[in-house]
Amino acid sequence: MLAFRRSETTYFLGAILSNIVIATRESRLALWQAEHVQALLQERGHTVSLLGMTTRGDQILDRTLSKVGGKGLFVKELELALEEGRADIAVHSLKDVPMELPEGFTLACVLEREDPRDALVSPRYASLAELPQGAVVGTSSLRRVVLLRAQRPDLRIEPLRGNLDTRLRKLDEGHYDAIVLAAAGLKRLGLEDRIRVAFDPDTMLPAAGQGALGIEVRADRQDLIDLLAPLAHRGDWLSTTAERAVSRAMGGSCSMPLAAHARRQADGTLRIDAAWGDPEGDAPLVRVQAQAEAGDFTGADALGVHAAGLLRDAGAH
Repeated sequence: MLAFRRSETTYFLGAILSNIVIATRESRLALWQAEHVQALLQERGHTVSLLGMTTRGDQILDRTLSKVGGKGLFVKELELALEEGRADIAVHSLKDVPMELPEGFTLACVLEREDPRDALVSPRYASLAELPQGAVVGTSSLRRVVLLRAQRPDLRIEPLRGNLDTRLRKLDEGHYDAIVLAAAGLKRLGLEDRIRVAFDPDTMLPAAGQGALGIEVRADRQDLIDLLAPLAHRGDWLSTTAERAVSRAMGGSCSMPLAAHARRQADGTLRIDAAWGDPEGDAPLVRVQAQAEAGDFTGADALGVHAAGLLRDAGAH
């Protein structure tokens, strides 16, 4: 059988017989995600190990992501490990992956999605409505800021950075009355009991890709792309493709207060809801909805681009 050697690892056409190395951040949630993919691959007979790494996004905690380089800070070191051959694949929370990957990299697959909703976490208050006037709510997401202000303009919204455990610790120490986190992360770590309420997506529209895991590889690694194909969830991959297309068309980044969430309807069409808000509060929240057949990636991408056009027509920028 034909083989070729790359970075001291031997690959055989049709199957990878050697160790697959997963590059991952070292937070508890990131390790859970990498170990989840590791288990899925091991079930298919592959040998898999982890390469834990600390990214710039993990190191800079005193400033918001929009001020220090955006979501790419969470993936650049992992991509360097792929480029240098120290790792074969990288597992990401899809909402942390920039809308445009660097040349030479690609998303090999998107896995089945966990709960995409935002969750309110509070030791004392059971809902957003129960928070007292002027309560302090922690989040560093501009999307969450504008959506929270649309519902409760009286709230004092303060920055909150760090991994999930750090954020929960700051809440428990009394720095905030409540914080808003992704429900998916809490559920994956067995912390579902910390969720006071999972917001209805119609009021707190999720971020593009929220709750989904994406696996990144070098674009020239067709062997890995083929190997990872069985892990993909086509429906969720199409939905997140549409969501990411909205963000890409709008120039989406951490400095963009943008939300996008796509759902397959009973009639088989794909519906996408998108929202844009002004973090300075000088313009009203803009929300749009679009629907199309979108049975393939080209159609899903086109639906997202169309939704972005509707946002711009309604005043988003």
